[in-house]
Amino acid sequence: MPETPIVCNMDALGPDERAQHEQVTAAWQSAIQETVEQPNGYAFRFEADRDLLMCLAEFVSRERLCCPFLRFELVLESDGTALWLRLLGAAEVKAFIQTKLP
Repeated sequence: MPETPIVCNMDALGPDERAQHEQVTAAWQSAIQETVEQPNGYAFRFEADRDLLMCLAEFVSRERLCCPFLRFELVLESDGTALWLRLLGAAEVKAFIQTKLP
């Protein structure tokens, strides 16, 4: 199966939805407690908070539309100590993610 090209579809979100997406993105990026480099992307650790989980789910639901080459993983630690967002993909995805980090 061929890999999805690393190209964002900027038309996937309308102007209002894009503005909301930018706000949600800023919210979760400001809550990052730890960034862990992965072989094929990055993992971001957060406080295990319900509102933040909903924020991350909203981010993923929109980001997947404009960036279909990303693989998203949301993980809640079983002991409730942490919430993780992993953004992963092909080798080139890691460099793309670096350009989007705060």
